[in-house]
Amino acid sequence: MQDSLKQLRRHWKELSKRCDFPEQRSQAVFQLLQQAYAEPQRHYHTAQHIAECLALYSQIQHLLDDVPSLALALWFHDAVYDPQAPDNEERSAALMMQSCAGLLSEAQLRKASAWIAATKLHSYTDEPDLQYLLDIDLAVLAAGAARFAEYEAQIRKEYAWVDAAQYQRRRREVLSGFYQTQPLYQTAYFQQRFERQAKRNLAAQLVQEK
Repeated sequence: MQDSLKQLRRHWKELSKRCDFPEQRSQAVFQLLQQAYAEPQRHYHTAQHIAECLALYSQIQHLLDDVPSLALALWFHDAVYDPQAPDNEERSAALMMQSCAGLLSEAQLRKASAWIAATKLHSYTDEPDLQYLLDIDLAVLAAGAARFAEYEAQIRKEYAWVDAAQYQRRRREVLSGFYQTQPLYQTAYFQQRFERQAKRNLAAQLVQEK
């Protein structure tokens, strides 16, 4: 966790410097995010997930049209997370609009807000930057065996309140949906580097879920 927090701090400083955020506002927003991702109901949707997302963002930011908007959307896309609530993405987008007012242009904030909301369904889009955002959010599906197993265990902990049989049935539906989506990733970059491993992971997990 400490490594993830260090990475978050470094990434936030880079974004803050790039966008010339006022120091006091920058520190306040970062503290809000740090506290949010450390909440006790979280096991997957934590600083670790955001750090992993930002590491991938660093690799593809040269391919983006609007780097600040996508970065802010990544930072806030899980800022509100209650596993029993149906509106986490909408509330995360609203929190971003409120806490980041004036840090980017109104148009950029509204764009980032719409992109955060889009992480709810991961539907196909023809917006290139949003395609990268959605692919980054699903990159864990292509992780190595140990990280993928950890991810599955983390998700189960977040839904510990759900009956085991019901959870297994619902989780199988989710994983099957990902497995059957052709292609899973929307960008050529992720299709070439992540698609095959993600489908392997999903197929193996679906066998276990039987």
